[in-house]
Amino acid sequence: MDKAILDKISSQDYLDKLLPMEISDQFFEALYGDASDGAYNIRLEFISANQNRIVLAFNLTQRPGKCLVCSLTYGIPKVFSRHPLIDIKGMVKKIEEKGIKVKRWQLGETQENSSSLHVIPFFIDLE
Repeated sequence: MDKAILDKISSQDYLDKLLPMEISDQFFEALYGDASDGAYNIRLEFISANQNRIVLAFNLTQRPGKCLVCSLTYGIPKVFSRHPLIDIKGMVKKIEEKGIKVKRWQLGETQENSSSLHVIPFFIDLE
C-alpha cells in the first residue's frame, strides 16, 4: 500500500470526515427519538494496516452521567453493519476512492476495554 494513501486514511481528520462526530447524536435520535438518551459517543480510529488488511475501530466512549456497560453494546456490531447513518458501505466506497481495493469488510465483536470505553474492530481486507 502506498505510504501517502496510508497516511491519508490513517489520519484522524480523514476518519472524522468518514464518521463525523454529529453522527452519534443523529444515531441516538433515530434509535430512541432523543439524542440525549444515548449512552456513548461514536468515533472511528485507525489501529493498523499492512498489505492485506486495514484495521479501524469504532470507539464507543461513555457520555457523562450515562452507563456504557448498561447500554447493550454487544449487539451494536450487527446494528452498525446495516445502519444508514453509520453507513459502513459508504465509508468503504470512500476508502476505495483513495485507490485502495477492498475485497471485503467485517465488524468484530464488541470489546470492553473499560467501563467507559468499548471498541468494535472494523476489518477491511484488501485485494
